Amino acid sequence: MIKAVIFDIDNTLMDFMRMKRAAVDAAVDAMIDAGLAMPKQEMIDKIFKIYWAEGIEDQNIFDKVLLEEFGQIDYRILAAGIIGYKQAKDGHMTLYPHVRLTLTELLKSGIKMGVLSDAPRLSVWMRIVGLGLHHYFEHVVTFDDTGEKKPSPRPFQKIISLLDVDPGDAIMVGDWAERDIKGAKALGIRTAWAKYGNEFDTKVSGADHELDDIHDLVAIIGKANEKRD
Repeated sequence: MIKAVIFDIDNTLMDFMRMKRAAVDAAVDAMIDAGLAMPKQEMIDKIFKIYWAEGIEDQNIFDKVLLEEFGQIDYRILAAGIIGYKQAKDGHMTLYPHVRLTLTELLKSGIKMGVLSDAPRLSVWMRIVGLGLHHYFEHVVTFDDTGEKKPSPRPFQKIISLLDVDPGDAIMVGDWAERDIKGAKALGIRTAWAKYGNEFDTKVSGADHELDDIHDLVAIIGKANEKRD
């Protein structure tokens, strides 16, 4: 029986990379307007090169690129980039289709729900509250809560303990097969791959279920629990 759902947030509940790309695009436009002497696409490529190497949550990304390229930071350009980024980020933070419908139906059916994210605590809560999802989740576990990222067992053990369910009575929903799916399966947690959020060109997820739409989860849980009635 499935008693609890554990959700990743980025590229699972919200279209994180759409937001990130739009925010970086706006930031570079703002930096160029402030005097950055570099072609737009070249700057974007340099930013994402560091993101992929050091982490997509890097809070000092523009400082690093400016220092690497020019040997110093022009704070007029840096400030313009940060402001442009934040303004675009707020405007492009959106849920995938049917997320709120799915969460509401699960809540009404008595399913416990939690979030498990590798992002920093404040960043995760800013997204959850900004998207209006803070009333759905009983518990939220972030990188700051364990100091380890998926697929380490510690984050999964933490959220399972907080939700007070056995691993076999929970299902993990995430977009990253190597972290979300692999880590959950190692502990005996059922898995559902958010195929619609695939940013890694994953061909084989290894998950128990694959979701073309997050609302598919409602039928999967209903069918699993019907067998146990």
